[in-house]
Amino acid sequence: MGGFSLWHILIFAVIVLLLFGGNRFSAMMGDVAKGLKSFKKGMTDEEEAKPQDRASDRNADEPRQIPPQSAQQQPIDITPRPADPVVPPPPPSSSTDQTR
Repeated sequence: MGGFSLWHILIFAVIVLLLFGGNRFSAMMGDVAKGLKSFKKGMTDEEEAKPQDRASDRNADEPRQIPPQSAQQQPIDITPRPADPVVPPPPPSSSTDQTR
């Protein structure tokens, strides 16, 4: 008794048609069909591309040349350093004040 019977499925289908309407439902099913068609086409395209990949694997037995690196990268130093001490400006000399 835990499964769906034919009556349950029919009632569910009627409710879906009432909610979405006939045109909207058929448009959604058309989009699903287009998606499945493009998926199958993609799968067949992938299967056709496999023999080409195998031909490139035969060339993989040849040694590959590694391009030289342009510049060696140095590690970044992230150690904390003490802040520079703030040196107060020197006080004005008293000899300039006396000359006025």
